[in-house]
Amino acid sequence: MDKIEEFVDVERLVTTVLEFLPRLGAAIVIFLLFLVVYRVTRIPIRAGLERTGLHEKLIEMLVFRVYRYVIVLVGAVMAADQLGINVAAALAGMGVAGIAIGFAAQDSVANFISGILIFWDKPFVVGDWIKTEGEHGRVTNITLRTTRIRTNRNTFIVIPNKRIIDEVLENYSKHGEMRVDASIGIAYKEDIGKARDVLLAAIDELDLDPPKQSEVVVEELGGSSVNLSVRVWIADAAQQPATLALVLEAGKRALDDAGIQIPFPHLQLMVDDVAEPVWAQFGKIAQGGRAS
Repeated sequence: MDKIEEFVDVERLVTTVLEFLPRLGAAIVIFLLFLVVYRVTRIPIRAGLERTGLHEKLIEMLVFRVYRYVIVLVGAVMAADQLGINVAAALAGMGVAGIAIGFAAQDSVANFISGILIFWDKPFVVGDWIKTEGEHGRVTNITLRTTRIRTNRNTFIVIPNKRIIDEVLENYSKHGEMRVDASIGIAYKEDIGKARDVLLAAIDELDLDPPKQSEVVVEELGGSSVNLSVRVWIADAAQQPATLALVLEAGKRALDDAGIQIPFPHLQLMVDDVAEPVWAQFGKIAQGGRAS
């Protein structure tokens, strides 16, 4: 004991500990109170957010992550203040560190914010068929950083949320039923009314059960053909690729059976008033000679 007293002032140490215990107890009590506040308030806060119509995942993120971390952080700061820690200096250091981390993770932060916007604005939900970034498929999962879709090729694609927010997105499932447009060209010499009747009859033979009446309209007077748009309605966007393939095949068969020509692009060259020396030079080239 005497040797310990040579290096440590036992009396002063005991006094310091006794003075510190009340502050430690107060810090623990304050921190526990903040945890109790979180547990008591999280349920009514979640219920209030659900009544606003926010997405379930966004509500879980706000209540069980953001709100919880804020409560824990404030409780820790208040508890640290009871222990005599210089909270202002600690917060300043955390702020500098936060700025550095923010610059280092700009893309992740942008994707995180974009994820919140997706949950808030709801341009699509899980199960919708969408087209974005040149990819078409069903949304299988939405996180705060990425959106995952399953394509018709049965491939799994992960797209950062920022790219979805910045690009044009087409939602095929937003309004339920959807129209499928199949473009089929006929020759200029053919009768449009006859082609329309043939195509509509071919569609009626397909087992589509469309929610609205199909139609055939002139879409464009192209360079080599009159392009008709065969418009068919479907109840589920998942049927779009298969329906388009069926309509195109049925339309081709029906037009062939009716003797209606489906032209292909061609170029017609008109040669008029070519001078005699030009023909002579062309003849030499055709015989393997060289033009002079």
